[in-house]
Amino acid sequence: MSKFQAFMGWIDDRLPVTATFEKHMSKYYAPKNFNFWYFFGVFSMLMLANQILTGVWLTMSYTPSAEAAFASVEYIMRDVEFGWLIRYMHSTGASFFFIAVYLHMFRGLMYGSYQKPRELIWIFGMLIYLMLMAEAFMGYVLPWGQMSYWGAQVIISLFGAIPVIGPDLVQWIRGDFLISGATLNRFFALHVIALPLVIVALVVLHILALHEVGSNNPDGIDIKKHKDEKGRPLDGVPFHPYYTVHDLVGIVVFLFVFCAVMFFMPTGGGFFLEPPNFEEANGLKTPAHIAPVWYFGAFYTVLRAWTIDLRPISSQLGGVILMVVRSQSCSYCLG
Repeated sequence: MSKFQAFMGWIDDRLPVTATFEKHMSKYYAPKNFNFWYFFGVFSMLMLANQILTGVWLTMSYTPSAEAAFASVEYIMRDVEFGWLIRYMHSTGASFFFIAVYLHMFRGLMYGSYQKPRELIWIFGMLIYLMLMAEAFMGYVLPWGQMSYWGAQVIISLFGAIPVIGPDLVQWIRGDFLISGATLNRFFALHVIALPLVIVALVVLHILALHEVGSNNPDGIDIKKHKDEKGRPLDGVPFHPYYTVHDLVGIVVFLFVFCAVMFFMPTGGGFFLEPPNFEEANGLKTPAHIAPVWYFGAFYTVLRAWTIDLRPISSQLGGVILMVVRSQSCSYCLG
């Protein structure tokens, strides 16, 4: 027995590293007919790792206050060694992250990966998506540029349309009567600590649920139904080394595209980083056009298409509830 085998034996007696690797990699059988669309799950995990690592480095030089946030971003871009590269890896990476996630979701819809027995995988995936939207929104506020400030003003104000509790909820989210340093500080805490922990936990659950029931495939073949005498699926291959090597090819191509955009067009022509966001936030000056980043575009379109004003309804409903409460209180006192 070699020293490495002896060391791994010592580890396995205390932590099931080898057993876990075999269950989820070398002895986890995946369908043979994965195609191009199955790359995007791996790309999503790659960009998640990129966002976490670059985010950690950015927090070392970022100051979460209304007075210093914009200047600290400029400091990162101009004075921190390779700070511009880390910042663009993070900002461009956010867009590439959503590109990978949207295409991964499209593949799931196209091949029916939400159907029995994979309902829980889809539910975890949707929860990841919701958390990503919240994470992206809060991260977009942190540079404290014009679009960050006014985008936050628009999005947070949407909660004011909720009947009865809307105005109080808006104030609670902001932490102040207006978008201010308190808003920025709490968004920084949620963006850096709370939401990433939730996202990583959901990703782990997503993968565990996937490996429990097995991966879907373009032909809809259940590889668990046809096995050889050793219990190995005839229509599947071990994920490692077949798909790990297969995915490495896709990752290299994806990184070539990512680096080309990051080095030569990091703002994406205004789609990844809007020009107004290179101006410091000013509550007295509204940008000519307040539009979200492209990955919020669908929700922004729904918002623009919504023409019903809920404020009269919410105020009337609030008045009715208040009258009911008062009448019950008076009847209690008289009774």
